[in-house]
Amino acid sequence: MSVYRLGEKIAFPPPDHADPSGLLAVGGDLSPERLLLAYAMGIFPWFDADQPLLWHSPDPRLVLAPSELTVSRDLRRTLNRCEFEVTLDTAFGEVIRSCAEAPRKEDAGTWITAEMVDAYRRLHDLGFAHSAEAWQGGELVAGLYGVSLGGCFFGESMFTRRSDASKVAFVKLTRQLEAWEFDLIDCQIHTDHLARFGAESWSRPRFLKALDASLARPTRRGRWSFEAV
Repeated sequence: MSVYRLGEKIAFPPPDHADPSGLLAVGGDLSPERLLLAYAMGIFPWFDADQPLLWHSPDPRLVLAPSELTVSRDLRRTLNRCEFEVTLDTAFGEVIRSCAEAPRKEDAGTWITAEMVDAYRRLHDLGFAHSAEAWQGGELVAGLYGVSLGGCFFGESMFTRRSDASKVAFVKLTRQLEAWEFDLIDCQIHTDHLARFGAESWSRPRFLKALDASLARPTRRGRWSFEAV
């Protein structure tokens, strides 16, 4: 299959036109309008600093239904000890910068370029991108961020500086999303780490059908904070 080249028009080809690796298109920009359209179509940007903008729609897709979250016995003990304070949307900029600086096993680079940081901070300012932060002794020790549309949370990246801290933040965010009746957490690409939480590989058609239904829900836009669950 051919990879599409995007122009100035805010538009994408159908997601099922992606090549076997999931790569769908190249080019365009990271404007809020383009990013929001991409997520609504099951497409996300993923590229390195020395590459052009690359847009992906993988098949299969790793997805977690918040109601199907699995928490190990050891992690439940950590949660019960209340070692970490978890907040929402209190340090988005610091979280995304920390995700960008976190080392990757395969190389020393990052796919969260300065351009990406600026783009997602704009989405945060507009009330579509959100972060969960784990604190210990007043220090930010872990966090994650993503984008929210309808009843779907599109997870992007996480970092940790303390054992289990990012897991605690993820569990508490997922439980809050369940309480808000979110349908899906898009985990994008399979990792054993997220599979242990109950995330499953879905075919692209199954994911896009579920996403379409989820987008019929109103978007919880604006700054998030925890509510009683």
